[in-house]
Formats: sequence, structure tokens, C-alpha cells
Amino acid sequence: MKETYMLTTSSAVKLYNEIKNYPIYDYHCHLSAKEITEDKTFDNIGQLWLGGDHYKWRLMRAAGIDEGLITGQANWHDKFTAYAKVISKAAGNPLYHWSQMELDKYFNIDTPLSEETAEQIWIQANAVIQNRQLSPVKLIKMSNVKYIATTDDVVDSLEYHEKLKDVSGFDTVVAPSMRFDKLLLINRPDYKEYIKSLSEQTNVKITNLDQLQLAVLDKFRYFCNHSCKFADIGIPFFPDTIDDEKAAARAFENALEGKPATRSDYSAFLRKMFLFIGKECKKNNIVLQLHLAVLRNTNTKLFNRLGADCGADCIGDVIEGGKITSLLDAMNSNKGLPFVILYTLNPSMTAQLAAISGCFPNVRLGAAWWFADHKRGIREVINTIAEIGYIDGFLGMLTDSRSFLSYARHDYFRRILADILAGWAQSLEFSGNTTEIAEDICYKNIKNLIFNIKER
Repeated sequence: MKETYMLTTSSAVKLYNEIKNYPIYDYHCHLSAKEITEDKTFDNIGQLWLGGDHYKWRLMRAAGIDEGLITGQANWHDKFTAYAKVISKAAGNPLYHWSQMELDKYFNIDTPLSEETAEQIWIQANAVIQNRQLSPVKLIKMSNVKYIATTDDVVDSLEYHEKLKDVSGFDTVVAPSMRFDKLLLINRPDYKEYIKSLSEQTNVKITNLDQLQLAVLDKFRYFCNHSCKFADIGIPFFPDTIDDEKAAARAFENALEGKPATRSDYSAFLRKMFLFIGKECKKNNIVLQLHLAVLRNTNTKLFNRLGADCGADCIGDVIEGGKITSLLDAMNSNKGLPFVILYTLNPSMTAQLAAISGCFPNVRLGAAWWFADHKRGIREVINTIAEIGYIDGFLGMLTDSRSFLSYARHDYFRRILADILAGWAQSLEFSGNTTEIAEDICYKNIKNLIFNIKER
């Protein structure tokens, strides 16, 4: 891969070379602590690439590939070949960029992937996997990753985070993050069983909302004892602005009886729980990440066969800014506003969230997320934060991925960042130190946040 890839000027190349080897602090991803602990050598490039990557699955479906070659019983070689056929024509899609960057970074392959080159690359990549015994730990080390925040449900046991402490020669910090989605989605058919599991883990008999919060407090303590620094909510709903204690309690009690909550009662429950979670995050010095404007599991047939995260989520509707500011203001007024990162899957909200972030202490617009983490989306977030907020305070890139090869996305981000910053300097729009800004964005800001480092 050429040094100038995605870099339009010599000054951009120079800046990129100054920042490309910075360490990575991956503060939101979906890597498996179990897979890291077991550290098994991957069998082949097909398994490594297509085993659970719904980004690739969606692209293959869009190209008309049969589901058997995506999530079905076809062998890895045939799945890989099908993906190669698709990716060679996916001009403009970030998967095209990422796939080529991953081949170059981890396999030293700079041949463009296509149906014609698939067999050659299959052989070359698999030889590297076997010769170097590529495994999760080795890929993490190759990527210079210093910190990983996994995504863990409130009722997860965290047993593999415990076991990771005993993995010799592995210095990367792998810490859990509290994911509250299943706790908040009270209209799910299995919600009663979920609460039963939470009750058994915490020894709290949960029959009302107060007892639910007591159980969650116990889980906060448990996660904090495992070095948790982040919490996360990514449901397709957002609470209205009205506080209604009785409606919130009624929604939860109905859920325990298997009765669906009304829309207004559910909104009251969400607001109550969002405020409670925010307060506890503040108390425990945990960063709260809110992933907004997403629709989940839109294809019922796929969901019933494959479950969640199968590639049938999409961009959701715009959330009213008044609802977001009302929630943040309520947290702030009660001294319960933690450090909050706002992400949106709907790009039309980017400028609004950047402006909202500037209204409250310790609220930031997050990185371009999911369907927005392409070249244009990343540039838009960087430019919007610079124009509306404070670019040197940006927390930079995260992987949001299940793939151990996805750290190439940080290189992707750094190339885009270098091109923008160098462009501002070259046009004389900015005369400050672009290297220092890039260093802060690439890793220093998030490192300081994670480890509570005040000095800059």
C-alpha cells in the first residue's frame, strides 16, 4: 500500500508519518474476552474475516450473494471467494479500503482483492496465519493496542476478564464496559428470565423498580471491581422529557408480569433509568456512551434464524434535540452528569449533537459511528467538531468491531485526520502545532480520560 494512500499533499504525508505509530486505546469495541483468553490460532482468512462481521454480510447481501455463502453452511474458502468477488466492485465503500489495508498490515499483501486474485490471496494469507500462528493476542500486539474496552451485558459473569489477568506476556489492559440495552428493553419476550438471572446474581429479590435499582447498584460495584471505565446504551428508543415515577414503576411491574408497557409508561421507565444510570456513572467515574438514532433487528426472518447483530440494523429517525438536552440538563441539575459521549447513526444529527455537547461540562460528540465511519463521515465529524466545538478535545477513533483485524481502521482514521490538519496548515487557515493536536486526538485525550490523568 502506497505511503500516500488517502493523503493528498506532501505535508499530509509528513504529518501522517509522525502519528501513524501512536498506540491505540480502543474505548468501544465488541471483541470477545473469551477469544482473547483462549487465544486460539485462526484457521484461515475466511474465518478471520467473515466469522462474525455483519458489515461484510450486509455488503454481500446487497450484492445478491446467496445466504448460504454468507452465514450458511458453505465452507470458508467459498465464502471468502464470494466476498472477494463482491469487494472488487464495492467502490467507495469503507470495506474496500479496510480490506486492502488489513491485507497489507497483517499479511504484507498489496495485491487488490478480486475474484481473479482470491485464490492467490487465500493461499498467501493462510500461509501467514499458520507460519506466524496468528491469534487474537498476537494481532492485538501487532496493532500496538494498549487498552481495550469490551462490551458486556449487565448480567455477564466477566469470568474471562478474570482469566485474562493470568495470561503471561500480554500487557494490554482488557476491561469490561456495562451495556444496559437488555436491562432497558422491558418488552422483550425473555425479559422475565433476564431479571431472574440478575436477581440470582445479586441476591436481590426483584419485584419492583426500587429493587431493580438495588440489583443494578450491586452490578456497578462488580464491574468497577473489574476496572470498568465505560457504560453504554444503544437502544432504538429515547425517553421523553416528563418525569413520572408512578408510570415508570408501573411499566416495570407490568414487564415482570409479562404485560407490555404502554409507550408513555415505557418512556417514563427509560427516563427514570437513564437518570439513575447517569448518576451512578458519575459516582463511579464511569464514562456513559449514548448511541443514538439506531433501528435494531428490522428483518424478522433473519433475526429469528441468526439472532441480533446479523446485519439487519439500520439508521434510525432523528431524535429531538429537546429530549436530549432535557436528559442531560436533568443529570447536570442533580449533580449526576457523568462524562458523556454522544454518537449518532443518523448523520443529520451531527451538527446538533456537536452544539449540544458544548452546552454541558464533560459532554462530547463521539466518533463517526457504524454507517457513518466511512471517509466522508469521518471527515464530517472532524470538521463539525472543529467548526462548532474544540477539535483538540476530540476523543478520536474506536473500532466498534468484533474483528481482531479491525485496528487497521485506526490507520484509516489517522490518514484522514492528517490530510485535514495538514490541509488547514498548508492553506494558512491554521498556524498552530498540528502534530500536537493529532497526538491528542489519536490517543492522549482518551488515555487521559480512561486513567483520570488531569495534566495535558
